[in-house]
Amino acid sequence: MSKALPERPQVQEFFAQQENIHEVKKTTCCIVGAGPAGAFLALLLARQGVPTILLEAHKDFAREFRGDTIHPSILEEMQKLGLAERLLQLPHTRAYNVQFHMGERQLTFDDFRRLKSPYPYIMKLSQVRFLNFLVEEARQYPHFQLVMGARVERLLEEEGNIRGVRYRTPEGEVEVQAALTIGADGRFSWTRRLAHMAPITLSPPLDFLWFHLPRHESDPHSEAVELHFAPGMFIILLDRGDKWQVGCAISKGTYQQVRQAGIDALQREVESCVPWFADRVEHLDSWKQVSLLSIESSRLERWHRPGLLLIGDAAHVMSPIGSVGINLAIQDAIAAANLLTRPLLDQTLSESDLAAVQRRRELRTRIAQGWVGLIQQQIVKSLNARTPFQLPPIARLLLRAPVIGTIPTRITALGGWQEHIQPRLLRPAPKL
Repeated sequence: MSKALPERPQVQEFFAQQENIHEVKKTTCCIVGAGPAGAFLALLLARQGVPTILLEAHKDFAREFRGDTIHPSILEEMQKLGLAERLLQLPHTRAYNVQFHMGERQLTFDDFRRLKSPYPYIMKLSQVRFLNFLVEEARQYPHFQLVMGARVERLLEEEGNIRGVRYRTPEGEVEVQAALTIGADGRFSWTRRLAHMAPITLSPPLDFLWFHLPRHESDPHSEAVELHFAPGMFIILLDRGDKWQVGCAISKGTYQQVRQAGIDALQREVESCVPWFADRVEHLDSWKQVSLLSIESSRLERWHRPGLLLIGDAAHVMSPIGSVGINLAIQDAIAAANLLTRPLLDQTLSESDLAAVQRRRELRTRIAQGWVGLIQQQIVKSLNARTPFQLPPIARLLLRAPVIGTIPTRITALGGWQEHIQPRLLRPAPKL
């Protein structure tokens, strides 16, 4: 015999107990993923008085080898918020250009000094510090709430509309009911999977091995994002001040073969590509020091469903080769704040508002992915054939063209066309 349902208003509590729901929360916007896009958007919304809950699956932000480049366009927007100078006080290094090293040849792309910007460089800042900076600023506003260790397990759906999420805690499941759910949970977005939204793969995929090597006092301070090429080998090199961060590309699906060849074989490959690492590659002596990252470039045809919007890598996965993923993701967040703050405050949000965000951002994303894709295709071709890397013809043309040669720089530094925080969003609600 079935149990009789209790009279209202106990109905919701009854169902919560049956499904082991520990708590029910209500908010206006629920953001899944406290990466750069999610944290930046949460800050912008909370500043405007939009009740916002930011969910992060991990218990802290300390994860190795996350992207940690902050571009001129983002620094300019941080300046408008009055946060740039405090951010620049955190330990960081700077890259003023992108350099291609092909044997004895060296080519310079993306000379950011040519930009009319007060910040003509890429700021290389630990993402742990950057995310903590953003959420600490957001915590000063009463409409912001951050929940760490919140693993989203399902989307709440009502007649085709997404009405929030359920996430798990040690005490049970928590239900967040929200007018808008935003998936900002990265390239492996669980929100995207739960919404049954499949991305289209664009460029041939790669795998990257990430690790650190010691930095010697005699090493010159690199003011570039360095890309090193040798036959069948491609390495991204980033100066972290006290160490070098190394990203070594391998053909997709060959990780087990590389491991079977041994760590000493990887040492020799790295040395062949960056000869001046010969005096330190022995410090890479265990596979425990190496992180594997699968790389692809893809995007969704549709970034939204009623009540749900995906931004950043959740909507368009970027290759790290162009170092533009964080830039594009944060600019998605700015566009979303510009277009959605008023409908959220007025409780008039519709799917057409979400579609407007995609229309605003899609062309810029396609251009950036297209440019990086040309380079990635050549890298994959070189790796698979173990032949010297050749720049795509359009890249060689841009190197010789002084006027249109600034286009790649603008794509990298500004995301093509820069998003600006609307003036009305620069006037924040009172802090706590």
